[in-house]
Amino acid sequence: MTDLNGKTALVTGSVQGIGLAIAKALAGAGARIAVNGLASPEQAEAACAELRAAGAPEAKFFDADLSDPDRIAAMMQRVADWGGADILVNNAGIQHTAPIATMPRAKWEAILAINLSAAFYTMQAALPAMAQKGYGRVVNIASVHGLVASKDKAPYVAAKFGLVGMSRVAALEYAAAGTKAQGGVTVNCICPGWTETAIIQPQIDARAAALGGDRDAGIAELLSEKQPSLRTSDPSEIGALALWLCAPIAHNVTGTAIPVDGGWTAQ
Repeated sequence: MTDLNGKTALVTGSVQGIGLAIAKALAGAGARIAVNGLASPEQAEAACAELRAAGAPEAKFFDADLSDPDRIAAMMQRVADWGGADILVNNAGIQHTAPIATMPRAKWEAILAINLSAAFYTMQAALPAMAQKGYGRVVNIASVHGLVASKDKAPYVAAKFGLVGMSRVAALEYAAAGTKAQGGVTVNCICPGWTETAIIQPQIDARAAALGGDRDAGIAELLSEKQPSLRTSDPSEIGALALWLCAPIAHNVTGTAIPVDGGWTAQ
C-alpha cells in the first residue's frame, strides 16, 4: 500500500466527483489534503470532514478563482505556507458544447483558462519545490478528449490536448530530479472516458427511462458509440490510479497519458 503520511496533496476541483474521489484515495493513504473548488462554506467543510473521515490527518479548503493567475498564485502561496504541495492534482475543469462557428468567445476563453492555463500556473509554482525535496507528483486529469477529438467540443479538446502536451514537457524537465530512494518527480495525465459523475447522470436517467427503467441498458446505449466496454468508470477507480502514481514504485512512470476509457481510444 502507498504510504503518504507526511505528504500534502492539493487537489483542484475536489469538493465533488472525480476530484473528491482522488482526494479520498490520497487521504486514505495518510496525506493531508488541500481542498479546492466551487463551494459554499458549508459544502467546503462537508468535503473536508469527509476527507478527515477517510484518513486525512488534516483537510483545509483553499478558495481561488482558477481563471485568474493572480488568485492562483495567492492560493499556491497559502498552500506553501501550510507546508507545500508534495502532490498536485489538477482536476478542475468546465465544459461547453457548440460548433466552432457558434462557440461563444467567452466560453473559449474560460475553458482554456480553467482547463489548461490554471494547470500551468499551479505546476509552475509547485514543481521547483518538489525538485528540491526530491519527491513530487503531478497528476493532471485530462480526458479521452486529450487523445481523440469529438465534434462541438473545440475549446475542451484543445485544452485537454494542450494539458497532455504540457505535462510531457514538464515530465522531461523534471525527470532527473530526486533519486529512486526519494521517489523522484513525475508528471502524468489520467484520461478518463465516460465516468459516473453528476454531470452525466441526467443522460443516464433519460436513457434508462426510455428503456423501461433499465439503468444498465441505458448506460450501455449511452456508451455504445464511444466506449466499447459499455461500462462506465467509477470516480473511485480514477482515485485508485492516481494513488498508485504517487507511490515510490512509480518513480519511472512519467510523461504518460493513461486512458481509463473501456477501449475508446484503442479504436
